[in-house]
Amino acid sequence: MNTKNDWVTRSLQHVWHPCTQMQHHETVPLIPVSHGCGAWLYDMDGKRYLDAISSWWVNLFGHANPRINAALKDQLDQLEHAMLAGFTHTPVIELSEKLTALTSHQLGHCFYASDGASAVEIALKMSFHSWRNLGKTDKQEFICIQGSYHGETVGALAVTDVSLFREAYGPMLQKAHVVASPDARLAQEGETAADVALRAAADLERVLQQREGKVAAVIIEPLVQCATGMAMHDPVYLRRLRELCDQYHVHLIADEIAVGCGRTGTFFACESAQIWPDFLCLSKGISGGYLPLSLVMTTDAIYQSFYDADVRRGFLHSHSYTGNPLACRAALATLAIFTEDDVLVQNRRKAQMFADVFASLRDDPRVRHVRQQGMIFAFDAIVADAEKAATFSRRFFSAALQQELLMRPIGRSVYLMPPYILNDDEIALLAQKTMKVFEQVMA
Repeated sequence: MNTKNDWVTRSLQHVWHPCTQMQHHETVPLIPVSHGCGAWLYDMDGKRYLDAISSWWVNLFGHANPRINAALKDQLDQLEHAMLAGFTHTPVIELSEKLTALTSHQLGHCFYASDGASAVEIALKMSFHSWRNLGKTDKQEFICIQGSYHGETVGALAVTDVSLFREAYGPMLQKAHVVASPDARLAQEGETAADVALRAAADLERVLQQREGKVAAVIIEPLVQCATGMAMHDPVYLRRLRELCDQYHVHLIADEIAVGCGRTGTFFACESAQIWPDFLCLSKGISGGYLPLSLVMTTDAIYQSFYDADVRRGFLHSHSYTGNPLACRAALATLAIFTEDDVLVQNRRKAQMFADVFASLRDDPRVRHVRQQGMIFAFDAIVADAEKAATFSRRFFSAALQQELLMRPIGRSVYLMPPYILNDDEIALLAQKTMKVFEQVMA
């Protein structure tokens, strides 16, 4: 019989783990997961871990959710997969209809893929190709926000501004224009979050003026730039962004891969600003964290720019598992839970609980920028020692595991993005253990 250590050894020998310097696992052990239940993961020794980051922001309603499980078991007996070119099926049709209705039919067409980066690639290509079909062949440039992250495929990485991910691949990437971030942490003395947002929007307008007629699209993570340390901005930025894109005839791409599906308080983050983009990318939580699924929603105008007898004017992008019935069925079950459990209303109450249980952090001299947007809570640790600052994230991760928590700070930014199913006792426990870990690591 294989022991826990046997499984770890076999994984390290053959599995190249993502976003990892594999040498670190010489000192930081892998956790071999046996099973999950609710908000908890269990290792092969039976030790449990509260999944405080939703397994990389994907799990909305807990592991082994009985309602999603039942939907998938039913779908398995009907259809596991069929190519979506020339064929269609009930789950992909119903999912597209429901998502369209959630945008009040502003975004009426859904194009499917698997992961978030693929959705970003699709949106970038659609924007570029749409302008080309309309005879605007000079519109080939893209604008992204300082500190933005949109994925690690070549196109998505080109509009990502995190040097850790970009540095090695610079020669492969198309150059994008990087404009000022609306991150509220950048507020100068006397400035509000809205002031920072408008100042950043002015920098965007400067680039749009300079490159007028050349820019295809601006891409933004609405409300929260996650991978740069949960940088949050005022919704006024999105409203101003929509105005500028309209004024300069530029597409707006909303990357809601991490911030959609209720994370920020509304189902789509853009709803907080009462705007709709030209392209909206979804992934991660849309399948409840069960199966790889991503999609790009877009407008009738974009769709019509490809609608032609000439096949070369069509959007010929494809993935083998596009619109996979199992993944779409998991997404339909996820949307049903939102409705049946009145999730957005329940999340508002839980978000207030997070604010309350961490209230003491706002007066803690070791902390800056306590911030929250819906079910995303974050703060920055002040670590003066350069060596300790460099290892803060890994030390926090290891200490958290000892407290039965799965947490992965981004640099010195500690964040929580848990499943929506946490009960009051679990929220209190999460806060208590997070503070215990913080005290240990800061000591």
